[in-house]
Amino acid sequence: MSKRFFQICAFIIVIIAALGLGIVVSHPFDNLYPRKKGEWQQTRIIIPQEPDASFRESDTGVERMAYEDSMSTKVALEEGEVMIAVLSQDFDGDPAEEQFIAYRNLLETDSPVYIAYIDYDETGRVYHRVWNAPTAATRSGTVSLYTQDLIGDHSPCILVTGMNSLGEYTLTVFRRNNEAAVPPFSKIAELRIEGSIGIQEVEQTQAYQLGLANGQSFPITAYGHDYQSENVLDQVEITYIYNPLSGLYEQNKITRIPGSQIEQRRLRELLSGAPGVFENFINDLWYYVSPQGTLDRSQYIFFDPASRELIFFEDDAQQIFTWQNSSHTRYGLYITAQNISVTTLRRTLDIELESLDSIRVRIFEDVRLKIGVNNSWDGSYRRAGAVKKSEPPASASDSYIDALYDSSMGKILFSSDGAYELNSGGTLKRGQYAFFRVNAQEVLELRSDNSARETYRVERAGDEGNLSLSRIRIGAMGIQDLHEGVIVLTQGAKE
Repeated sequence: MSKRFFQICAFIIVIIAALGLGIVVSHPFDNLYPRKKGEWQQTRIIIPQEPDASFRESDTGVERMAYEDSMSTKVALEEGEVMIAVLSQDFDGDPAEEQFIAYRNLLETDSPVYIAYIDYDETGRVYHRVWNAPTAATRSGTVSLYTQDLIGDHSPCILVTGMNSLGEYTLTVFRRNNEAAVPPFSKIAELRIEGSIGIQEVEQTQAYQLGLANGQSFPITAYGHDYQSENVLDQVEITYIYNPLSGLYEQNKITRIPGSQIEQRRLRELLSGAPGVFENFINDLWYYVSPQGTLDRSQYIFFDPASRELIFFEDDAQQIFTWQNSSHTRYGLYITAQNISVTTLRRTLDIELESLDSIRVRIFEDVRLKIGVNNSWDGSYRRAGAVKKSEPPASASDSYIDALYDSSMGKILFSSDGAYELNSGGTLKRGQYAFFRVNAQEVLELRSDNSARETYRVERAGDEGNLSLSRIRIGAMGIQDLHEGVIVLTQGAKE
């Protein structure tokens, strides 16, 4: 064939490709297969305007993806609706994942927190909202959303906890109805009290664990003020049990709990709800005390309202949480916090005043993961004494050192007051550091002045004082190596 024939073929192919591209641009595939009104095929990520929505420079890609996945909805919210929390899991045993969404409607005055159920339609292959209902909570920053088999029938109930505008702690519980029932969920409990509410979990039988029989229902206990007493710290414990005949949680008994006798003027000052008063009171290191008044384990909580941090210590393990929101209650403070290493792990604390040197703490974790800690944090705590801001309440004696090192990062100077300086190519970075242990492994944490955090596994080389650092992330499975290479710190002489 002649050269001219090939030139003509190439010209025709170019013309056909150009025409095809023009058709695709002017008539997208969505127009060839139009969606029905109200159906959404793609997940829309909505990030609420809360303090925990901003990422730190130290967050890894895995942490960001985990956070975005936890805050992704299967459908778009309607106008004026702002998402607060998302719970995604398989609720009905089919292959598709369903969702519960807690949200507020900004178009409504004094809007309560709503809960919506998002289900998958196998026929249309789309997600859609099938049910929503209001809850007793109104303060979005205090809301927690989780599931639990309260009834013991192997069907999880949906629990929404939080505070309302009156400063009361609230709990709203929904139970799934039969598949053909309308609506698909029914409210079986809605409690409000000027105190706290907890679930009394009971041990289930092996037959229940194996799915062969139903188990016991869990009682709900609420702690509130005893209005028949003149002592402000006297409380009543109200127990609610599930009645299978009515399908509701009903009040079963009331128990009076005497509180400590505290000088009333100081007591009114601490519990007045004035900004910063109770936060300043708990700004300290507190150690756990058993119900018998003994120190059965080395367990501490450090409250740092100035840095907006909560630090939990047990033996050689520590967990650091960002102090996100706090609301005053009749007896103290309600705090929501987020783990700095596992961003999907949120912890709420209900702190009550027991005496001028003791508090009672009740804690719930949204994601029930323990990071190097096996014991419960609920219980009484006593003040351990003032802690200087430059000294973290660590149990390790070598938290701080005084040394200068050369490394591939640059020259790094560790000072005995917990500060460090990193000189890298003429750029100086300052911050705070601490050596501590997690599951018998030594760890170094660097926190720069802009709050960026870096965590390293530490290995010491003989008596020369040299260190080897490996970048890690402390997560739900313990220490995870990020495989970024080893950084060798060679000790040098200080100038």
